[in-house]
Amino acid sequence: MTPPEIVPDTQHRGLVGALPATIRPFALLARFDRPIGWWLLYWPCAWGVALSGKPDGGWWLLLWLLVGAIAMRGAGCVYNDIADRKLDASVERTRNRPLASGQVSLRAAWIWLLSLVAIGFAVWWHINLYAKGLALLTLPLVAIYPFMKRITWWPQAWLGLVFGSGAVVGFAAADATMFEAHWWNMIEAMAALYGGAILWVIGYDTIYALQDREDDALVGIRSSALRLGSRVKPGVGAFYLGAVGFWAAAIWLVRPDPVALAALLPVALHFAWQVVTLVPDDGDNALARFRSNRFAGFLMFAACLVVGVSSAL
Repeated sequence: MTPPEIVPDTQHRGLVGALPATIRPFALLARFDRPIGWWLLYWPCAWGVALSGKPDGGWWLLLWLLVGAIAMRGAGCVYNDIADRKLDASVERTRNRPLASGQVSLRAAWIWLLSLVAIGFAVWWHINLYAKGLALLTLPLVAIYPFMKRITWWPQAWLGLVFGSGAVVGFAAADATMFEAHWWNMIEAMAALYGGAILWVIGYDTIYALQDREDDALVGIRSSALRLGSRVKPGVGAFYLGAVGFWAAAIWLVRPDPVALAALLPVALHFAWQVVTLVPDDGDNALARFRSNRFAGFLMFAACLVVGVSSAL
């Protein structure tokens, strides 16, 4: 029988349920039961490494960034739950979260948060100086994010600034010379990659927010899903279209060849499928479309890898 504290959208329920009862709430608090979150944080990092065409450390760098994404996404979730513990208790989908339900004390949550940050710090220590600096610049964005849903209808845009930042960190971590030679062109490409990542995050997190529209409206939480109302599908489509446009600009700056832009066709088609098949009033449908962005991230990584490697030859 599945332990009652495992929430409905937990993945790998059998594995999580097999964890000792004393450890399980901490795994749930860091959302280790839902790997989609760390993939969505990781993929922009991997895009930056791949598109640079000059991976300093190669596959080891990609592995280090994955470890960092898992740890920092977990830390972000713990911090978010600390800030939102009272709101979470008022929302049907989140009231069973470890802090909101009392399974984990506030003191224990802070200790767990600092432990995850320590792992993230170890990864940060192993990247170059430029990437270190860019990563530090994102910390204020991370600290403020949990409160944005109280003051703006577009907290998804702020999340885009946070989750999309891996594109610039990964790019800088892979190519430390970008600030010394051909720097302006590469910075433009990095900025375009980041801009597309921001719009991608707004699109998929709007889909995710569809699950909570009724509860959010009742407790006063704002979201792009509520703001867009009946225009959610065209709105998400517009964000995805903008993302592909920014990514096309990034690829063109790295390799100005019309053939290179064809690498974006698979991810563009996947976005079209998401929008066409999205049913805004069906929570299960929205969750499935949201989770499919793990595959979208991989398709974008493949495009960046092909273009990056070919431009470096």
